[in-house]
Amino acid sequence: MTRKKIFVILAPFLLMAGCRNQNSEEKYDKPIPVITCSPVTLSIAQDIRASGNAEGFRIVKIGFMVAGRINYISAGEGDRVSTTKPVASLDPASYEIAKELAGIQLDQTQDEYDRLKIMHDNKSLSESDFSKISFGLQQAKAQFRLHSRNLDETKLFSPINGVVVKKLAEVGEITGVGIPVMVVSDINKIKINVFVPETEIFDVRIGQTAEVFISSLDKTVEGRVIETGAYADPASRAFSVRIEIENPGLIIRPGMIAEVKIHTGKKKEITTLPVEALLRDLNGVSYVFAVDTIKMKAFRKDIITGEISNDQAEVISGIEMNDIIVKGGSQKLVDGSSVSFYK
Repeated sequence: MTRKKIFVILAPFLLMAGCRNQNSEEKYDKPIPVITCSPVTLSIAQDIRASGNAEGFRIVKIGFMVAGRINYISAGEGDRVSTTKPVASLDPASYEIAKELAGIQLDQTQDEYDRLKIMHDNKSLSESDFSKISFGLQQAKAQFRLHSRNLDETKLFSPINGVVVKKLAEVGEITGVGIPVMVVSDINKIKINVFVPETEIFDVRIGQTAEVFISSLDKTVEGRVIETGAYADPASRAFSVRIEIENPGLIIRPGMIAEVKIHTGKKKEITTLPVEALLRDLNGVSYVFAVDTIKMKAFRKDIITGEISNDQAEVISGIEMNDIIVKGGSQKLVDGSSVSFYK
């Protein structure tokens, strides 16, 4: 009697629990409406993309042709310099004295030459003696020109108009012959130096156009290929390629990072999907959901993507052309979810 009472009491609760489980299963198995699409093959320009750095079109290291103590430097790093104004100078005192002594020696030799020439013209001086004074005069003149030049060399001029990219000396330092004092770069034009893989280098030709994006300036400029490397870097197996661009306003500076797209003039076919079809998991792996139209279930497919253009993403691998890909409603899906086509 007691067991019958217990069963009677528990029966409604067991019935309710069974209904809840049934409702949960029905809810779980309820198809999720999705919007689908198919992969599309597009023919696009076969451009070569690479990253690189900006550098001056011409870079020179400048230093004095004579030794001495630096007493003046007109420009620091980032300052503009020209060919008409000195950028640095040495203490000229010693060279001024040397020139003065050479001038005195020249005047003395010239006077002696003039006197002996009169005697030579009057046949009172032998050819041998006159030759000695003639050579002495030439030597005195050469010495004067040398010391005059040395004095001029105490002022340092830049051979190009440009910007100081590196200052290598300070006022008061003793410098030697040919030791660089600063590095000057001509940035009226800029060269972008990039490296192209050996598999693509044969598609690069001198004169090809290129798009150069300077990220720090958020600016894209047109350029052209002016150099292609003759040998590959031993480590990367990539070839150096240089692109020339104009630099109005001198806003592009050496060292800026540039993204380059070289136009090869060729076409290639790629498989694409709408960007809204692409998903990414916590590990950074890209994937999509493909619908099995027989089972009406969505299954995850990991993919490798390429370039994105006009809301279309290149899919390098992971899908087939006959796949039905979910592009709407995929946020609610898990691997194996039941789906229905949205109407």
